[in-house]
Amino acid sequence: MTAGSRGDVAPYTGLGHALVRAGHQVTLVTHAGFAPLAEATGMGFHALPVDPRAELRSARGQALHRSTTGAGKLVRVIALARSAVARTVDDLLQAARTSDVLLLSSSLGPLGHTIAEGLGLPSIGVYLQPLATTGDFAPPVTGTRSWGPLGNRLAGQAVNAAVDRIFADSARALQRRLDLSRTRPRAARRARERQDWPIFHGFSPLVVPRPSDWRPGLRITGYWWPHDPPRAQLPARLQAFLSAGPPPVFVGLGSATVADPEQLSRTVVRALRAAGLRGVIQRGWSGLCGEGDDMITIDEVPHHLLFPHMAAAVHHAGAGTTAAALRAGIPAVPLPVQFDAAFWAARLTALGVAPAAIPLRRLTAQALTTALVRATTDPSCARRARALAGRIRQEDGTAPVLAAVDRLDTTGWRRARSD
Repeated sequence: MTAGSRGDVAPYTGLGHALVRAGHQVTLVTHAGFAPLAEATGMGFHALPVDPRAELRSARGQALHRSTTGAGKLVRVIALARSAVARTVDDLLQAARTSDVLLLSSSLGPLGHTIAEGLGLPSIGVYLQPLATTGDFAPPVTGTRSWGPLGNRLAGQAVNAAVDRIFADSARALQRRLDLSRTRPRAARRARERQDWPIFHGFSPLVVPRPSDWRPGLRITGYWWPHDPPRAQLPARLQAFLSAGPPPVFVGLGSATVADPEQLSRTVVRALRAAGLRGVIQRGWSGLCGEGDDMITIDEVPHHLLFPHMAAAVHHAGAGTTAAALRAGIPAVPLPVQFDAAFWAARLTALGVAPAAIPLRRLTAQALTTALVRATTDPSCARRARALAGRIRQEDGTAPVLAAVDRLDTTGWRRARSD
C-alpha cells in the first residue's frame, strides 16, 4: 500500500515482482494512474480514488510554491494530505480484507497499521526515507541543518507529531468501524515502537548509514529497483539523438511542480548551451521543454536504460531519481524542490558525486552553468560515482523483505478469518 507520486510507487514494482517470483500473490494498492507500472510485474492492482497530480494542481497544491522552507511546505502538505487520506480508507480496507499480510509505505503506514490491527493481520513497514527519530541527522523533510543529537531528536518528534495530524481523523473513524479501542495516533506510534514493529528501508546503507540510535526493528536493505519489462527500449527518436553526438545531460524534475515552467525551461536551455552540452529534458509534472539540434524533450522512459548514456543528471533530488543516477554511476546536479529533496541532495554532495546542490528557488542560468561544467569535467566526481555505483549494484535490497515475509506463518490468520 503506497500513495504519492511516481517515485513513491515505482520502487515497489521491483519489490513486488521479487515477491511474485518467490511464489507470493501480490497486489499493488495505489493511485489508478500508476496501474501500468504493475502490468509487467505479475502483481495484481487495486486503485485508490485519488489523483496526486490533480491534487498538486489544485489551489492547495499550488500553495506549496509559496513556501520557502521545509517546515512551511510540511504545514501546507499536511492540510493537502488530510482530505486525500480520508478518501482512500474504503479502498484500503477493501484490499486488506483479501490479504494475509500488509506491506505499508510511510505515506500510508499509520492508516495501514490501524487496518492491520483491526483485521488481525501481520504488517511490515517498507519505507523509502529514514523517518524514524534519530540524533544522527535532522528529519529529512526539514532540510539539511543539523541541531545536534538532542535537537535532531526533538525535531524528529515534532515532525512525527505533525504527520500524526494527517491520519488522526481517518484513524479515529477506522477504529470505530473496526471495533478497536480509541487510541491517539501518537500513542499508537509509540506502541509500534515498543513492539519493535519491523520497518525495512529501500535505500543503500552506503548512501545513508544506519543511524546509531535506531531500535533493532529498523533495517536498511539496499535499493528496490523499479521493475521494467525485459524488452523495454528507449524510443527510436531518443536513440537517434543519443547516437548523433557526445553524451548529453539529463534534466528532469520528476513529479515536482513549478510556478513558471516556461521561465525555468529557458534557464535550463541557456545553461546547457553556455556549458557547451547537449540535453535530454524530461517534461515531467513541471512541464519542462527544450528543442533544437542540441537537445530533445521526452516523456517517461526507464531511467535505468537512459542514465548510462548521460554525462550527468540534473534532477529534483527525489529519492527515486537520486537512486537511479547513483545506480548509473553518473555525476549529479541536484536542484532540491520540496519535502526530503534537500536531504538527498546533501547526501550526494557529501558522497562527492555532485559538485553542489542548487535549491530550485535560487536557480540561475549562471549557477547551473557553473555546476554543469564542474560535474562534467571533474574526473574525480565521475570516478567516485562509478565506484559507488559498482558497490550499490551488488546489494540485494529485496532479499531481507522476502525473508521477513517468509518467516510469517499466516496459516493461523487465514483460518481464523475463514471461520
